[in-house]
Amino acid sequence: MSGLSPDIREAALAFIAEGAETMRAETIALAEINSGSYHAAGVNRVREALATLFEDLGAESTVLPSPPLEVLDDDGALRERTLGDGLRLRKRPDAPFQVFLCGHMDTVFPKDHPFQAVHEIDGDTLGGPGVADLKGGLVLMHRALLALECSPLAEKIGWEVLLNPDEEIGSPVSAPWIRDSAERADVGLIYEPSFPDGSLAGRRKGSGNFALLARGRAAHAGREHHLGRNAIRLLSEALVAIDDLNGQRPGVTFNPGFVHGGGAVNIVPDTAVGRFNIRVEEPGDTAWCERELAAIIDSLNARDGLSLELHGGFTRPPKVPGAANERLFDLARDCGASLGLDLAVKPTGGCCDGNNLAAAGVPNIDTLGVHGGNIHSSDEWMRVSSLVERGQLSALLLLRLAAGDWSPA
Repeated sequence: MSGLSPDIREAALAFIAEGAETMRAETIALAEINSGSYHAAGVNRVREALATLFEDLGAESTVLPSPPLEVLDDDGALRERTLGDGLRLRKRPDAPFQVFLCGHMDTVFPKDHPFQAVHEIDGDTLGGPGVADLKGGLVLMHRALLALECSPLAEKIGWEVLLNPDEEIGSPVSAPWIRDSAERADVGLIYEPSFPDGSLAGRRKGSGNFALLARGRAAHAGREHHLGRNAIRLLSEALVAIDDLNGQRPGVTFNPGFVHGGGAVNIVPDTAVGRFNIRVEEPGDTAWCERELAAIIDSLNARDGLSLELHGGFTRPPKVPGAANERLFDLARDCGASLGLDLAVKPTGGCCDGNNLAAAGVPNIDTLGVHGGNIHSSDEWMRVSSLVERGQLSALLLLRLAAGDWSPA
């Protein structure tokens, strides 16, 4: 039986419903600020807007400066990139039970991408960059926390919000912030969009992003072709060998996704860069992948005048929910059922900050955001009514956690 009284429950649900139009407007305003991961100024504009939005929660607010991020550019040079800064908010840090809430401010759409504005698809559907992934989720997270703060149960729990600037590129800067927050958290709530049918993500694959830098020797393609060493040929062989690893281990996939190299066709190319992604299903898969990659690179590096360098690595461990996480899913399903929602929990090959939080030992639900779809494309959409629907779900989760309706054992 729940420790949440009907009066507190109904007051919170009504408060969320009253904010429908406000949440819609807030989502549009955030989505129309371009915040591609490498557009630091845009991400910081989103951070400033969210700092203002979250002011009414009365939390301690801290800007988290992002250190420079070294990346391998397409020309083979290592360069520092500037990212936007993060934002951490904390309320009642001394309370005996602590909830960690997280959502990212960046999107996959760079500053010069044509997809920049929100448009209405129909009366209950908005299209726009980041409306689902993840700006609608940030808005409903705020409203749910406000519902908690307006309730007499607020003093029962403390909470911490992390708004990070780099999730779409694997959270290279914010992963340490997440680990730090995990040390204080009992449970985690993350606001990635739900599946298009409203389901929650359960088990998730892990992921790594890698780059190969191939170096050869330039030469005139006519007079001295024999003196050249073709970096594009080397890179091609490496990527074919990597792609051939598909099917060799259950649940592990390799996806070469980008190549760049060469220039004038009368010059033997001396530099080429390729990028690929790996998805893994079990924690032990990463070591197998690393061994296979090392074997491929060592073999090709034995050739005269040619070299391969591997950059990048695994940034998201597989998420394998344990018993405590299953109980958290049960609580979410119970909250959903009371709202008329049938919340299924499904495995996915996608990954997010929920992977990192789970690896730190914190049970979490990472798809509490809006109901949307076609994310990472110019057809991204969000169901507007899900701002209230999912906001009420989060408010109930927070209130029932405060009422003591969940324990890790």
